[in-house]
Amino acid sequence: MYGASLTKMVFAYTVMQLVDQGKINLDTPLKDDLDKPLPSYGPDPVFPDKYGPYKDLANDSRWEKITPRMSLTHSTGFNNFWFVDPNQKLQIHFEPGTRFSYSGEGLILLQFVIEHGRKAQGLGLDVGELTKSNFDRLGMTRTSLIWREGLDTNVADGWNDQGQPQAHDKRSKVRVAGSMDTTISDLPRFVAALVSGDGLSAASRTEMTKPQLHITTAHQFPLFLPDLPASEQRRDLYAGLGVVVFDGPLGRGFYKGGHDGQTANSVVCIEACQRCVVILSNDVRSEAGFADLVRFILGETGVPYDWEYGDHAGKS
Repeated sequence: MYGASLTKMVFAYTVMQLVDQGKINLDTPLKDDLDKPLPSYGPDPVFPDKYGPYKDLANDSRWEKITPRMSLTHSTGFNNFWFVDPNQKLQIHFEPGTRFSYSGEGLILLQFVIEHGRKAQGLGLDVGELTKSNFDRLGMTRTSLIWREGLDTNVADGWNDQGQPQAHDKRSKVRVAGSMDTTISDLPRFVAALVSGDGLSAASRTEMTKPQLHITTAHQFPLFLPDLPASEQRRDLYAGLGVVVFDGPLGRGFYKGGHDGQTANSVVCIEACQRCVVILSNDVRSEAGFADLVRFILGETGVPYDWEYGDHAGKS
């Protein structure tokens, strides 16, 4: 199965392990982990035929304020991806750290710094290998952030909202915004580790799922929606680190979705009872049943599916 944006949750867990090891500080600007200014790096590691995207920031010094925490709380100010901007350039659309706006590009920047940062600080690491070590430790033998040959006989192609079949996207590069392939047997092993804190210090586990940044828009998509009037904002809706945090009838919970034109995934966890639901679907139309399915298994949780499933344009 294609993991889609559940990859972001796995990446956040991996980053918190680097925090525990003293290699990353959530509030140290990413510029301090690089040997040269970000705009001087190129070409784009995933699109090598293009020079960007970081050169696009040469005339906007606000990139110097971006921290790992901002990347993980979707508050860098970037669009979801640089190439979906109308002018196909990387831009900062608001003051970094001031509001939530979903951005795979922000997590990809943090991946870039981990992989190309100062080796003297313990960076210059392979994110694919870091995640693989966790998958191996947890017995997730069929999960990877890059396509592995030999899986073709047991791969789920997808179905779009028109009921048309779509071939599985075999990702050839590690991309923490959404390149993971996994199985419904493997992924619950990771989710069980996350909800119980296995592999993280108590402090990092707490940090990952505590309310970090209030979410004030009516929906997650389209991006850059205006804030709702204060009286209409959901007061319990916050960005955690790589997840969204909420409160409901069962207490504090967190969740992460994963969506593209042929994929619908969801993970919902309730902190007090450490119970979770993991849903993987290769048919985007299945999202319509997620709220009822989670309610049937866990009871009324308050998971913010009404905020999650706005207009999915541009999401991946």
